[in-house]
Amino acid sequence: MPAAPLDDQLCFSLYATSMAINRAYKPILDQLGITYPQYLVLHALWEEDGRTIGAIAERLALESSTVTPLVKRLETAGFVARGRNPQDERQVHVHLTARGKAMREQCACLAETLAARSGMTGAQLGALNLQVKALWNALRTPAERD
Repeated sequence: MPAAPLDDQLCFSLYATSMAINRAYKPILDQLGITYPQYLVLHALWEEDGRTIGAIAERLALESSTVTPLVKRLETAGFVARGRNPQDERQVHVHLTARGKAMREQCACLAETLAARSGMTGAQLGALNLQVKALWNALRTPAERD
């Protein structure tokens, strides 16, 4: 049986939508001097400052080896500071600087941009997000869900 056309495949629709969101955010993030992955790291820290590299990676469903260079670039730019845990030198804690905390306010327009570009209401976007998160949760392994 031949494969369904790309437009009929959910995986492609989600991928293409993710790329479109990134393109919508890019001009704003470029003005702020950060990339989308760096924005995600900052967002994880806005939720809970002082996370370890491993905890940030877990929150973003990434590998620590992917998060470390992002954090290093954010540190060089003055958004975060890293420090080793004195009780366990293997753990690196990441804390927002004043500049990193201030960036939260500047990034608030990203959600407004998405809403405006989508033409959807906040309730519609919220409902869609719940559906996508339910799908993501269903596709993850039990270990990934914990």
